[in-house]
Amino acid sequence: MTDGTRAPETADYMADTRPIAVGEAGPGCKKRDPIVVARHVTRRFGGINAVDVDYLEIPRHKITALIGPNGAGKTTFFNLLTGFDQPNSGEWTFDGHSLAGVSAYKVARMGMIRTFQLTKVMGKLTVMENMRLGAANQPGERLSKALFKNLWGGREQEITAQAEVLLQKFKLDAKRDDYAASLSGGQRKLLEMARSLMAQPKLVMLDEPMAGVNPALTQSLLDHVKNLKAEGMTVLFVEHDMQVVRHIADWVVVMAEGRIVAEGPPAVVMKDPAVIDAYLGAHHDVDLGDMQGLQALEEELAHDRKSVVGTEDEGIIGQHVAEYDGREDGGRRERG
Repeated sequence: MTDGTRAPETADYMADTRPIAVGEAGPGCKKRDPIVVARHVTRRFGGINAVDVDYLEIPRHKITALIGPNGAGKTTFFNLLTGFDQPNSGEWTFDGHSLAGVSAYKVARMGMIRTFQLTKVMGKLTVMENMRLGAANQPGERLSKALFKNLWGGREQEITAQAEVLLQKFKLDAKRDDYAASLSGGQRKLLEMARSLMAQPKLVMLDEPMAGVNPALTQSLLDHVKNLKAEGMTVLFVEHDMQVVRHIADWVVVMAEGRIVAEGPPAVVMKDPAVIDAYLGAHHDVDLGDMQGLQALEEELAHDRKSVVGTEDEGIIGQHVAEYDGREDGGRRERG
């Protein structure tokens, strides 16, 4: 297609309500139609096991959220799957093809495209030039053909037309001739997502797409992520905002200390004690994806603060509580 999207073949992906898992949901469960399968993937940095994934399948034509506390190994796992880092052990396949040892650019050519938490736009190139960089099959990149425009001019016109459609779709068409460095953080996220579609991917991997985005652009980004699924693509994204996860994810995978500790539908995973332990310790009665649950957590933490303030170690404990609250006076309390 010329607009950078992949048309649905026969199924209506948005209306497909069949179970994603084969059997009961849980860590390492089988999926009905996986596009990525990872087995025994490990990555160590010194004595730290950053990633230790025994088995994981990513469902095709679904939006899967990869969540977990800071340091859980999510981005490292992204890097391993996409060829930006190499594991200590393990194997994984994408659409039936092994990716072990495959370079990042070859992974992208196979249809697995990723974005980054810190956007990787080319600031000294225009928005349109950034878009053109994302397209595949460009004969003008070969030295033997670069001097002969008649060999690559037609393809460049196709790429430009494809980019124009995507820029209009992402509401960046007015910025087509501006340098990418002049864009806001949210606009750079939009540009990076739009550029990733130039390669017509099968799987789009988004590393914290909402991080640092102005709230005014958040809904736009969410809509674009959902549209990727409607256009027949698979989405795997890292996110910390539980409301975002509950709003758009079909499936949630939870990592903690490099391992997969839970996976399943958002409404189920948010109430899983293993997930709540990973984020909050021992608060087993909180639904992370529900506003009432978060308010209950606040009340429980407030009760904990009142309980510890009267102890002999009020200064030390109060300081830790204040650090949680972000207050500036925590370290200046007098000990009782």
